[in-house]
Amino acid sequence: MIYNQTYNQYSDLELIAEYKSTQNKVFVGILYKRYAHLVLGLSLKYLKNEDDAKDAVMQIFEKLFTDLLKHPIEFFKSWLYTYSKNFCLMVIRSRRSNLKKELELENNADLFMETDSVLHLYKAEDKEKQYEHVESALQQLNDEQKKCLDLFYFKDKSYVEIAEITGFTANEVKSYIQNGKRNLKIKLEQITGNVQS
Repeated sequence: MIYNQTYNQYSDLELIAEYKSTQNKVFVGILYKRYAHLVLGLSLKYLKNEDDAKDAVMQIFEKLFTDLLKHPIEFFKSWLYTYSKNFCLMVIRSRRSNLKKELELENNADLFMETDSVLHLYKAEDKEKQYEHVESALQQLNDEQKKCLDLFYFKDKSYVEIAEITGFTANEVKSYIQNGKRNLKIKLEQITGNVQS
């Protein structure tokens, strides 16, 4: 306790310097006490949800244990503001990406659920069968479509990330995913015996 009180008088930069030289988390703890309420307010502004904002504060200060060691900091308060804002924007981007994929999956629900007899694949007891069918249908696609669908739906990658990973252009990625979904639907119908005339 005396240890804490001694360092409470230190400036932000002095605390950071002490942390960098000792890596004693007590110094980040003092910064937390000073600024957690400001980071919470900022997180609330961006994330619009108290629980998410509280989670963000904890994650931000957890990340500081490693990131304070990496970055030269002149004005901690303004640096922390930008750092926290960027973290919140990353959370929002991730949410939007996931939402976009969920909506796309809903919009393409016919991909897996075109007929009543395919609906049984979504019953809990048939989950394993569903995955087997999807996996089997995926294996029948060409390599480009298979790779893009796998990265998009199962590895949670964006078009841009897929382009970087595969070397395809963004337009090629979009085309492979769209054609892949259409072909996957056809393959699934064949596998489940529901080829429509």
